[in-house]
Amino acid sequence: MGFLNFICPNSPTVWDGNSFSKCFENMVFGFGVNVVTIVMIVTLGLQNKNVRRNQISRMHILEKVFLLFLPALAACLSFYDIFYLLKAVLQGHTIVHHEWFFRWSQFMSWMTILLFSKCEYWSLIFFNRVLCFWWIAKSFLEIPRLQTSFLSLEDRTVHSYWHLLTFKSINSVMDLGVTKQLDFEDLIQLPHELNPSHCHSTLLRCWAAEETKYCTDPSLFRAICYAYGWPYMFLGLLKVLNDLISFVGPLLLNALIRFLQQGSGHFDGYLLAISLGLTSTFKSFLDTQYSFHLAKIKLKLRSSIMTVVYRKCLYVSLANRSKFSEGEVQTFMSIDADRTVNLCNSFHDMWSLPLQIVVALYLLYTQVKFAFLAGLTITILLIPVNKWISTLIASATEKMMKQKDERIKRAGEFLTYIRTLKMYSWELLFANRLIETRASEVKHLSTRKYLDAWCVFFWATTPTLFSLSTFGLFTLMGHPLDAATVFTCVALFNTLISPLNAFPWVINGLIDAIISTRRLSRFLSCSELNSQMLPPSDELLHEADPSSSCLLKGQDEAFLENMAVVFRDAHCVWSNNSEEQSTVFKWKTLDLPKGILIAVVGEVGSGKSSLLNSILGEMLLVHGSIYSRGSIAYVSQVPWILSGTIRDNILFGKDYDAKRYADVLQACALDVDISLMVGGDLSYIGEKGLNLSGGQRARLALARAIYHGADVCMLDDVLSAVDAQVARWILRNAILGHLMDQKTQILCTHNVQAISSADMIVVMDRGHVKWTGSFADFSESPYATIPSMEDSKISSQSLRPKNSINSSSELRPNLIPEEDCITLSEEAQEAIEIELRKEGTVELGVYKSYATFSSWKIVIVISLSAILMQASRNGNDLWLSYWVDSTGSHRTMYSTGFYLVILCIFSVANSLITLARAFSFAFGGLRAAVQVHTKLLNKLINAPVIFFDQNPSGRILNRLSSDLYTIDDSLPFILNILLANFFSLVGIAIVLSYAQILFLLLLLPFGYIYKKLQFYYRSTSRELRRLDSVSRSPIYASFTETLDGSSTIRAFNAKEYFFTRFTEHIALYQQTSYSEIIASLWLSLRLQLIAAFINSFIAIMAVVGCRGGFPVNFGTPGLVGLALSYASPIVSLMSNFLTSYTETEKEMVSIERVLQYMDIPQEELCGCNSLHPDWPTQGYIKFEHVTLRYRPSLPAALHDVSFNIAAGMQVGIVGRTGAGKSSVINALFRLTPICGGQILVDGVNIADVAVRDLRSHLSVVPQSPFLFDGPLRDNLDPFGEKSDIKIWEALEKCHVKEEVEAAGGLDIHVKEAGISFSVGQRQLICLARALLKSSKILCLDECTANVDTRTASILQNTISSECKGMTVITIAHRISVVMKMDNVMVLDHGILVEQGRPEVLLQNEFSRFSSFAKASTM
Repeated sequence: MGFLNFICPNSPTVWDGNSFSKCFENMVFGFGVNVVTIVMIVTLGLQNKNVRRNQISRMHILEKVFLLFLPALAACLSFYDIFYLLKAVLQGHTIVHHEWFFRWSQFMSWMTILLFSKCEYWSLIFFNRVLCFWWIAKSFLEIPRLQTSFLSLEDRTVHSYWHLLTFKSINSVMDLGVTKQLDFEDLIQLPHELNPSHCHSTLLRCWAAEETKYCTDPSLFRAICYAYGWPYMFLGLLKVLNDLISFVGPLLLNALIRFLQQGSGHFDGYLLAISLGLTSTFKSFLDTQYSFHLAKIKLKLRSSIMTVVYRKCLYVSLANRSKFSEGEVQTFMSIDADRTVNLCNSFHDMWSLPLQIVVALYLLYTQVKFAFLAGLTITILLIPVNKWISTLIASATEKMMKQKDERIKRAGEFLTYIRTLKMYSWELLFANRLIETRASEVKHLSTRKYLDAWCVFFWATTPTLFSLSTFGLFTLMGHPLDAATVFTCVALFNTLISPLNAFPWVINGLIDAIISTRRLSRFLSCSELNSQMLPPSDELLHEADPSSSCLLKGQDEAFLENMAVVFRDAHCVWSNNSEEQSTVFKWKTLDLPKGILIAVVGEVGSGKSSLLNSILGEMLLVHGSIYSRGSIAYVSQVPWILSGTIRDNILFGKDYDAKRYADVLQACALDVDISLMVGGDLSYIGEKGLNLSGGQRARLALARAIYHGADVCMLDDVLSAVDAQVARWILRNAILGHLMDQKTQILCTHNVQAISSADMIVVMDRGHVKWTGSFADFSESPYATIPSMEDSKISSQSLRPKNSINSSSELRPNLIPEEDCITLSEEAQEAIEIELRKEGTVELGVYKSYATFSSWKIVIVISLSAILMQASRNGNDLWLSYWVDSTGSHRTMYSTGFYLVILCIFSVANSLITLARAFSFAFGGLRAAVQVHTKLLNKLINAPVIFFDQNPSGRILNRLSSDLYTIDDSLPFILNILLANFFSLVGIAIVLSYAQILFLLLLLPFGYIYKKLQFYYRSTSRELRRLDSVSRSPIYASFTETLDGSSTIRAFNAKEYFFTRFTEHIALYQQTSYSEIIASLWLSLRLQLIAAFINSFIAIMAVVGCRGGFPVNFGTPGLVGLALSYASPIVSLMSNFLTSYTETEKEMVSIERVLQYMDIPQEELCGCNSLHPDWPTQGYIKFEHVTLRYRPSLPAALHDVSFNIAAGMQVGIVGRTGAGKSSVINALFRLTPICGGQILVDGVNIADVAVRDLRSHLSVVPQSPFLFDGPLRDNLDPFGEKSDIKIWEALEKCHVKEEVEAAGGLDIHVKEAGISFSVGQRQLICLARALLKSSKILCLDECTANVDTRTASILQNTISSECKGMTVITIAHRISVVMKMDNVMVLDHGILVEQGRPEVLLQNEFSRFSSFAKASTM
């Protein structure tokens, strides 16, 4: 009983009430039967060991199938069962002992059959009558166990397995694809294992372990191996089986041809012919299943890498990320991720292809003995050549990727600042910078492509040279050529073509993947925010080293309890590179108490923004510690606006509270703005808030911070972007209102009202805290540089409402007497155009366009060379057939040398034509790549600003990165394959029709089936590829957006919210790709099954013809052999052709998407009036009844505006946020065409002037300061027209000379987006740039918004003195800025409501200007 309990725990021994127990079935019907079988075979084997040789019979094909092939397959399946049980044990499952006994006995019984079937006396064992009787009894004994096994499987399980094998799950999608345009909801549901969150956690866990184990040099490649290595290696077993099955075909072919030569009447011929088809069928299922499971691993890996890179961007600080340019980081996501995923293909192919080559060479040896060494020698000689070429390709690829990074970075910069570039008329300058970078990239790309061409040449000609040298040596050794030998070798050569041709691409793919994994490893190794949570979960400590925390340990707990932020000897820098550590921000001791308003003041570049960033942990803390308590909300100096609705921007992942939400909107003066928008707070805000004014963006970001109700709210110069009235309202109701009671607020500002209302003031100067104290003490301190403080009409007491609700209701009617009209209100819903995707087939015009880009002459050369190449290859094989027939009939008319010379001519011709085709294709692909980029860039630089407003930069950048990469690399590659497959298929069809006339009977029906299949498939695949492109764009747009706002996301601790949003985009991308893969494999399986049938048909017809089944004998042995050898590769060629055709069509979508941008509207660049170089000579401006609309459906941004500005006058334009102030400058610079009226400058109608000519004669300082990546000298004087002396003078006039000298002079490298300088310093540098231009007309768009009052006052004096004789148009929110102007214009709702001298308008207490002045502290 003890043994039975051991074997059958918790199970009935025999009967379970309904049937035999599982234990009984396994031990008796399974284990027992297998043991009896083993004993019987071994006993018979030992009895017949000494049998005489004349009793031994030869094993025929049928016996081989039943005694070798089937037992081998069963042994493999049994071993898989054992492996599955072992895997279950490792996972913690319990496996009962009777299961082990049964599985091992089953495996041993099959192995025993295999072992004894190889004995010479096999027939005496297996044909024994007792054993034959046992086979029958064994079958009946296994029925109960098999019945139980099948009944335990539900019908749906069998059904699902069949669906999995045949990919029928895609049928519903394909049915829809034929009838309509597919949408995302029509796609196949994504399996759980492909869910991005699941994939992300898998790789992240392995990467964390890798970083722990290899701190100094972690490798992403090793982490990938830990994450997906085992499933990938198990897939390798399937790959081995698949590769070995591919060689069964040539062996069966050899046996069949020998059968045909002998003319035997045995039925072995039919068995061989049917076996050929069955082998092809079996291989079809193996091949598609391997591809399917490999594709799943690739999808997992792609999802993992993209999410891990995105997560890294969320967690790495700005200082640590500064080691990588934005373009480089974007390349990680767009290109390096894809290249790393291709590692899955390349890694298995690295051992699989050599294995296939070795097996093929061994089989050649069995056919031609040592003659195959001649071909092998050629192959070995080419290995070092290809290795050397591969090394050069790797070097060229690495250099190309660096240039690609730089190009994408510059393209991103170009797209981000396109509005400013057009105002400067610098778009051509930046286009040339892009073209220079592209030229360097193409230089390395061309090196790579021509090296690839050499690779293609060597590997494509190897089979031909192999054939020539092998058969040549074989005949010279005195062996006669027969059909079986020749065409078995030809089939083996054809089998060699695929691995030989693929090998260079595999090496290149592996090199690319290794380079990309190293690049990604370097990025992922960046240290994340150097912070730790202290015991209370809302406390945060940034420390330079563990010893730094002792600075805080001495502090009284009660003291820390009352502090929001504490600095102790903190030294921070923006970069850890030694050459860039010139600016060290030092905050020795700074304590910021809880629950008060703290104003941080200081001149431009004093370190105010850096102070906030150090609290957030965005700077590198090299010494000391920074302690903060409580949750944080943050508004950056340049407000970061999320693409989405207004509500999304304010909630930022937080739950919706209707009352608080309404209070916040009112406090931030957003309620009126929203009421004017179509859709209200659900109106869509475009990328970076493109359809909002600067003031609205600032208020929206402020609303987000207030709604979150964080303990510490950090506001970086939030009041500078709004006018005085709105600033006062925000200060009273938002910053000092009831919503922020008991909250700590750190406000960097130049606003006098805010400073006077602060509980504490922190004075910054050159990265140091110079002074702290109350406002009363500040007024007496030497740092009180704010003029006319005592004249301020608003005291801090009056701004702090006792009852905020009552006070706001009293203030609002006076403050906002009119609706706050926003210029682009109705544009909200239409701001971002939905990305277009075409329907139906890729139009013929797209292919023609690509041919035009490549040059039609090159297309003709490529086509001719492809035809001649295939003709020479088929001619080579036909000549061999003729040679074999001549030798076989013993009627040869020529010597062996003659046959060899002709064969040699074919081989040399094939090699030369292959070389011509490879290089012409490389040249054509490169020419197309250059032409596409050049034309696309020309279209983009000439596009109007509204195009960039309506299309997110991520969408445009997708064209310039992913789509262009496809055109550079993938499209020429797949086109080359398509061309080769097409002419190979045509060549095979012609040869088969000539060699086996009955093949023509199949052409019509199978041509029809083939056409229907490809139509059914292509209708869906096109839509899936377009959906794939559309689903990819939001990923890059979201990624680019996150890069811009990562500091804000981290401050709000919204990392998980944004990560979830990103994984949703990835999930959609995964779903599209998964559907695409299933559709592709669905087609591949069906085509391979059709090809298997063709194979069997030709083989059976050959057997029938040989046996005299037809009145006419079809073809000679040579031709029959040729037909059979050509029928074998048709299995792969048919599917490869349609796959490559479909892939080409998919890749052509990139050309289609680029061509969409070839038709975008263009600015009117030409003008009928040419301008004098010194125009305008006076600066007289006249607006005559000017009306401007941003869209026909929108209200006018400027409505019938008329005014004159005399030459040399300085005019200020004021008005509410969105009143149309910036629209005046847009109209003057023709950024948006006016609908009516005309604008005259010095009597010239600007509509008649070339637009770039016009802009180049005007100067502007834009609202958002713009500095590009490059030397400071180039930023100030990009055309090199001014001397250094003049440049320094301009910098001195703008009071930024000292900062530039301290940073390193004019040759310092300005970082991307000018982050080397503060926003205020950037504005001063932009003003210096405008002064250097010396134009008679200067436009200043709120250029003093981000500088302190003292600097603003000095700048106004500078403008007044240096711009005498110039016409200056200033848009300003500070009334003090326009008080010294000659004239002031007040705009409201796009209408000019007032104009006149400021002092005159100020005296009229009912004037609009006077109401602005009252709300301002001047």
